[in-house]
Amino acid sequence: MLVGLIISMRPRQWPKNAFVFVALLFDRKALDPTSVLAALAAFVLLCLMSSAVYLMNDLVDIESDRQHPTKKNRPLPSGRLNPRVAAVAALLLAAFSLAAGYWMNLQLAVILLLYLLLQIAYTFRLKHVVLLDVLTIAAGFILRIAAGVVVIDVERFSPWLYVFGGFLALFMALGKRRYELVLLGGRAASHRAILDDYNLALIDRLQSIVTTSVVVAYSLYTFLAEGLPENNAMMLSIPFLLYGIFRYLFLIHVRNEGGAPEEILLRDRPLQLTLLLYGVTVFIALYVLS
Repeated sequence: MLVGLIISMRPRQWPKNAFVFVALLFDRKALDPTSVLAALAAFVLLCLMSSAVYLMNDLVDIESDRQHPTKKNRPLPSGRLNPRVAAVAALLLAAFSLAAGYWMNLQLAVILLLYLLLQIAYTFRLKHVVLLDVLTIAAGFILRIAAGVVVIDVERFSPWLYVFGGFLALFMALGKRRYELVLLGGRAASHRAILDDYNLALIDRLQSIVTTSVVVAYSLYTFLAEGLPENNAMMLSIPFLLYGIFRYLFLIHVRNEGGAPEEILLRDRPLQLTLLLYGVTVFIALYVLS
């Protein structure tokens, strides 16, 4: 049962919380030990809170997950994890995350609470409202960025990064919806009722709009944000962003992948290399050439 509980906490999805490090990197605090420790602590608390949310989601969706070709093997729908144990674990994880966040920083505790309330609203209502479901997912990522902002003494952080991060999260959320439609076909609505309100044509059009928005928002950040190096070196990171987006689109449209963006990243070497080169370019532009 312990193994089932750990699996249900979804440690493979914890990389999503890396959005908390956006402020640390782009505010040029990645070499400051105090800021690094604060961001790491916020990351851990977000992981615990997100695990509480995953347990809550699995408890609510236990019956529909039993109809899903792959989710039926999860510990809760398969019966390997007792629902009472999962419920108690979710409460303890959420409570500890909020208490530790309050001890660290009142603003962090507020953001963690807002994240929890947003996810509760998503679980019980918003995930059943077309378009608001994916927008809610994107809002969760914006809160992750905000958590990283409030735990360090930011000096150069640009609001453009909120815009970019939100659009990037929306881009990935639409990709996941597309994957579910392709995977489940005519049975999509029986697993997730909201999928009955989507079709591939709509998602592809929305994703085209969001893709453009991601590129434009990031480009405007590199051009216009205050506090960036005056030599415009950050513009050199744009090609890596473009390739990463193009590669992801290739994977979901040609190879029909996209169920979980973090899983794609863990197994796709070109995306891993692109992310590495992007990080190196940003680091050089912000920390070496500035």
